[in-house]
Amino acid sequence: MSNFSFWDYGVLILYFGSMAALGPLFAHKGKTTEGYFLGDRSFPGWLIGFSMFATSISSMTFVAYPADAYKTAWYRMTPNYMLPVAVFIAAIFFLPFFRRTRIVSAYEFLEGRFGPWTRLYAAVAFIVSQVIRVSLILFLVSVLFHEMTGMNVYYCILIGGVVTSFYTVLGGIQAVMWTDFIQSVVLWIGGLGTLFVALRAMPGGVGQVLSMASEAGKFSMMDLNAEGVMEAIQFSPDFTKKTVSLFLLVGLGNWLAEYSSNQNVIQRYAAARSAKQARVAVWVCCIFSVPTWALFMFIGTTLWAFFQVFPTEEAAAMLTGAGGTKAEQILPYFIINYLPKGVSGLVIAGVLAAAMSSLSGSINATSAVSLVDVYKRHIAPEKSDRHYVIVAKSVGFIMSVLMLVGAALLQYMQNSTLQDSATILTALTAGGLLGIYLLGFFTKTGDDRSVLVGIAFTLAFTLWMGLSKLGWLPAGLISPIHSYYAGVLGHILMFAIGYLFGIYFKKVSEFDEFEKNNPDLV
Repeated sequence: MSNFSFWDYGVLILYFGSMAALGPLFAHKGKTTEGYFLGDRSFPGWLIGFSMFATSISSMTFVAYPADAYKTAWYRMTPNYMLPVAVFIAAIFFLPFFRRTRIVSAYEFLEGRFGPWTRLYAAVAFIVSQVIRVSLILFLVSVLFHEMTGMNVYYCILIGGVVTSFYTVLGGIQAVMWTDFIQSVVLWIGGLGTLFVALRAMPGGVGQVLSMASEAGKFSMMDLNAEGVMEAIQFSPDFTKKTVSLFLLVGLGNWLAEYSSNQNVIQRYAAARSAKQARVAVWVCCIFSVPTWALFMFIGTTLWAFFQVFPTEEAAAMLTGAGGTKAEQILPYFIINYLPKGVSGLVIAGVLAAAMSSLSGSINATSAVSLVDVYKRHIAPEKSDRHYVIVAKSVGFIMSVLMLVGAALLQYMQNSTLQDSATILTALTAGGLLGIYLLGFFTKTGDDRSVLVGIAFTLAFTLWMGLSKLGWLPAGLISPIHSYYAGVLGHILMFAIGYLFGIYFKKVSEFDEFEKNNPDLV
């Protein structure tokens, strides 16, 4: 905290003020629901791409990636290598469909394909998962902000949450897009600034870092085993532990889910001025996202080399976990103690930028789903567009309040079990959505009934995996499958059950029809 100066606070005040000012600036462009949620479908691809990039890079990229590379190696990057594959598939199959149908919500498709209950389930599941997600993001970044500045954590929650909510609710998608662009620039400046300072201090520069890290296997696919010793992760698939091949499968599943069924992404498909610009957007996002994750992994590797050359007790403890310290503290420790005055504030602004872009996108997307899939579809279908804009902003405000309350509760009650439970609940509410969309896009089988049966099986499986991870089950009932694979296996289970029961219900319906028309033959 000693290095956090007047200049650092000045940088943060300037950053917060600039973000807040964009809300009133774009407020006049959100007079209709099309304008508020989609910017009248007029955005260029490059801007949407930067917005998608900023939304996908959460504040934990700033913390978790450097921590992993510092303590272990580069295995966390493995799932991200599948992003280009997922984008290629999405650009061919998913993006053209959502552009052609001119939807606002990702879940409108589900009613036409399966029925109203599938659409309602997906919408409610998304809303619940986003409330949990934004609360967690705001809580975690506020704790990080508190550690780096010494400011009361509840003030950190309030400042970050209120500023983000203000420009998002007031300015709609226009404010979200342009703040995301600015925040993506701040994010890169913060990351590159940190890397530059660390490399400049190394006697042999980047060459020394590469040499030391290569000799120690820091760029390889390695992880700590149960004894705390680094060992190579095997390539061949094994669902009981982490393997490279299954990491790639998990990455493909996660990114396909993101680009086929996530409202944050689908809404941006729809906001582009043309299908061509939408394709530009997904590739811009991909081209910037993968190098950014690699940048923060390399920052972690560089910090490992830095503290080998300039060791401190604190850095050594973070590497070994001594005294309850964690590797996630290494980047905040370096920022506060080694960056010049003013630069610390800029890097912390980068951390906040990563979080705020994720929060603003989720608030706007949740408002869209709540209005289109729930309020307009089931509660008030025949109101004026002005009425719907007011409701959309009201939902955004409610979402913001829930985010602030959720983050404050996480801080008040914080313990690892609570955070694990919240993460598991998020997985439960998102369970099987990719499976539903794959069933809808690539088969003609299934309806509300078969999908709801599939959802029940998927939720039961995910709950079993979650309770196993928490250790809340008897030894004989604990899942042998590594919890990392719960999501992708849930999607596969959802597709298989939905397809099989779709065939069964179709045969039952055909038999009932035959029995009705031929009573004498049955």
